[in-house]
Order: sequence, then C-alpha cells, then structure tokens
Amino acid sequence: MIKTFSLNSIIYNFSINKELVFITISRLLNASQRKMSTSAEFVEGVVCKVSDIQENELKTFPLGNGEVLLVKQNNVISALGSKCTHYEAPLVKGALGNGRIRCPWHGACFKISTGDIEEFPGLDSLPCYQVTIEGENVKVRAKKNDLISNKRIKPMGGKLGTTEDSIVIIGGGPAAETCAETLRQEKFGGSITMICKENFLPYDRVRLSKDMGLDIKTAEFRSEDFYQTYNINVLKGIDATEVDTEKKIVSLRNNTKVPYTKLFIATGNRARRPCTPGSYLKNVVVLRTYEEAKDANAMLSKDKEVVIIGGSFIAMEVAEYCRDKAKKVSVVMRDDVPFKTVLGPMVGEAVMKLFKRMVLILSRSTILPADIVILGTGSNTNTDFLKSSSIQLKENGTIETNEYLESAVSDVYAGGDIALAPVWCRNNIKASIGHFGLAEYHGRIAALNMIGKKTALKTVPYFWTKLGPLSIRYCGFGVYDDIIYTGDVENFKFVAFYLENDEVIAVSSCGMDPYVSKFAELTAQGRKLKREDLSFHIFGWAK
Repeated sequence: MIKTFSLNSIIYNFSINKELVFITISRLLNASQRKMSTSAEFVEGVVCKVSDIQENELKTFPLGNGEVLLVKQNNVISALGSKCTHYEAPLVKGALGNGRIRCPWHGACFKISTGDIEEFPGLDSLPCYQVTIEGENVKVRAKKNDLISNKRIKPMGGKLGTTEDSIVIIGGGPAAETCAETLRQEKFGGSITMICKENFLPYDRVRLSKDMGLDIKTAEFRSEDFYQTYNINVLKGIDATEVDTEKKIVSLRNNTKVPYTKLFIATGNRARRPCTPGSYLKNVVVLRTYEEAKDANAMLSKDKEVVIIGGSFIAMEVAEYCRDKAKKVSVVMRDDVPFKTVLGPMVGEAVMKLFKRMVLILSRSTILPADIVILGTGSNTNTDFLKSSSIQLKENGTIETNEYLESAVSDVYAGGDIALAPVWCRNNIKASIGHFGLAEYHGRIAALNMIGKKTALKTVPYFWTKLGPLSIRYCGFGVYDDIIYTGDVENFKFVAFYLENDEVIAVSSCGMDPYVSKFAELTAQGRKLKREDLSFHIFGWAK
C-alpha cells in the first residue's frame, strides 16, 4: 500500500514541526528541480574503449555536438577541451609533457589533471571533464557549454577587504593583465589598481601589425564587467609620472596619488623614431598602440605608395598587411635579408624571395616616393618616469630583477619588456625579452611572489610571426654559432636547430608542427639537446 500526501497535509498533520518539515520538503523539491536542470546542461556518453588510447597518447573523440581530447598518462585517462584557448589550435597535435600539454602553435601549456593554464599566451584554462571507466568503456561527462566554448575562466575571488594590502600595477599590457587575474585567482583580498596609459582596457597588441584595421573590442582581453566583477580597478587614459618608494606612493598625470604595499611595473616599450630629418612629418608613423595602427590604416588606399623602414618582425608583418591595400609597398632595411640575426641567413633569404614577389625590398641607398612611411625601427623602454626614484635603471632603461622578478628595491617588481630578468633555460643569464607569452608568464610569477607564494622563473621563451598564410615559430634563447636545417627552407616547410658549442639553444620551424613545442617541452623538463642527438635520426629526440 502506497500513501501519498500533499505538502499542505504533511504540514497540517505535523503542525508541531511544521517549519522544519516545510524547509525539508522544499529542499527536496529544489534538489529535484536542480537535478533536472543540471542534467539538461550536461552530455554524457561512451567515447571509446580503454584499448583505443595508448600510454602517452593524445586523441580526440566526438561527444554530443562537440569533441573531447583524451590523454593517457601514468595509466590514467583524462578528458579536456580539445582546442587551445589562445587561437584554437588543435591540442591533439601538441606536445605532451610530464603532466601537461603544450600548444603546437604558440607554446601555451595546460595541466592535464585540471585543465589549468600554466604557461602562456592566452588567459583562459581548458574545461576538464569527468571520466568514468566502466569495464572496457571510457565514459565522459561534460557541460554542453564547455564543449562549445572549449575554455573556462579559472575560479577567482577572495573577499575584498580580507587584507589591507594594496597592489598597484603600472601598465596595461599582457604582463599587467595576467598579474591582476592571478592575484584574484590566488584569492588575494586586497585592492588591485591597474594604471593604463592608453584609453582602453588591456588588449592584444600583437594583433596590430597583422591587422591594423581591427576592432579594439575584439582585441580587449576582458570586458568592463569582468574587472568590476572581480574588483580590479582599471584607470584608463592616465600614466604614472613618479614613484616614491619610501612613502610607497605612485603619482599620476592628473595629480592623483595612489598608495601601494606592493608595486608591479610592466610599462613595456614605445616605438622608436630615428634621429633623422623628417621623422616627425605628418605621414611618418610608428606602430605600437591601437590609435597609431588605426591612424596608419586610415591613410592606406590603392593610390598610395607605402615605404616601411626596418626589417623587424613587426615591419615585415605590416608589409604583408599593406601589400594589397596600397599601390606599392617598399621595405628598406639594414641587413641583406630579414630576420638574419634570429632565424639565420637561409630562412632570411627565403623570406626575402617571398617578399620580392609581393613588395619591393631595398637594402641600398636610393630615393623612393612615399605617401606614407611606417617606421619599424625598434623601441625604447617606457621607464623615464622612474629616473627620479630609487629604482635603478640600466643604460637601456630596463629594471634588473632576481628570479622572483623583484627589483633591488623591496616590494617593487618588474615584468615584460622592461624586465632584465634571469632566463632559466640559459643558466639564468639576464636579458630583456619582448615576447607576448613571456610577458604573461612574468605577470603570473610576479603576482605569486607579491602575495608570498615564492615561485622562481622557470620557462622557455617562445614567439611566432605570421606572414600571410605562413607562420614561423621559434623557442629558446641565445647567440648561435651553427645552424642545422632539415626539410625545405625555400618552400617554408622546415625545422632549424640553432647551436652554440654543440648544444641546441633554440629551434624554429614553419609548416612542421609541433617540433618547436616539443623542443620547448624537452627544455622545460631540464633536458639538453646536443648535436650528436641529431646525427642518427634528426627527430629521434622528439619521440
């Protein structure tokens, strides 16, 4: 015999405990509703057999309307989002390290057990899905939204006001942004103030030379709501003019004074104009900020002749962008081929031949007609405002730091382009390196150390350039004395190994992923690649 009761009859019959019963029944009803709602948010199914994935293998399988990346390591099967959160590179083609996966395109790393981003570029982590082994079946349960987005924001919070500490970040680039987010991810409960010279939220500056006409909203790392939600105070359109390290105060252009307990300086570089007549004429432009890119892009038209000064990565990316938007594009450089110092003469010659088919490249003295001149002649550090402070600047304007990114002045940290910091993979020699991913990594390391979670730098510099359909990747650091090539350099399908005293100190590639990422992961594990390792089978080390 089954008896049924309405909620009202139960409350009536048990009037003595009416309130308790009402609360209990309400909770049961709410739990049931939540369960129904939750089940609608998830998709669950068998994606493969246990035998379908081998030890240290990456493999994708369909689930619902998306796909999941499975990885088996130490006999444990994990399921993650299948695309890098930076530019959606397929992680199945990435490099598998010890407990993490490295993106094949730009070197970002994600922890297998959680999906958390550990190295950069990018800000978001991967979704990590529930895996159940039922006999020989591998069952995965995932949120439907996660399968669509392939990314998630790491949990952030910490009650504001749990500490009186005040961290001030001078700068609005990738180092500054990652620093602010890491502080909240680590539950820092004090105030965070970010001082941005440009009148925009922090954005992806790397895109400017590749797409001068981009919409700034598509380039911003986060929305205004994001910063408000996590209590990050972003001051836009204002720059710091002075730092008093004794009183711990940062003075701003508008006469505002901002106190700090810890300070992170990540002001980056500004474009350099050569000391030659005409460098400041109206149609002679530099390309560092969104406004500069926007103004230069507005000048372009099919009846204009463009001259680009410089053979840097930025200069060549700008030349590629301008070539079908102007009547004629000419590039003037010092070296006989571009990228010679970093990528070597053979790669530089291949790039030279490619661009000669698209633009005019000159290294000799001549006279060129020009409606627009774009300068790609290097950069200077944005640290002049510190000259009156006790923070010592090197001759080139950089700030020397230790392996924790702390300067010689207590509680003052520096990161990104302006930091003369140890390069872990090269025996901690100190250098200032202007790489996007490294700047983000600096931001994270500085944040951890500012809140007492002592963490030393331990990463491998990694950068890339994009020239039309071609992407050249590079990781490592140092001055080479020999280069070993494999593949077809002229047709941009190659890997190049850069050696110093028989040790491979860097690797570049084009059209042959993920060897650069594999070398980065090998180096990150503290292993060395020698000339002899390349002699028997040039890619034997990658297995």
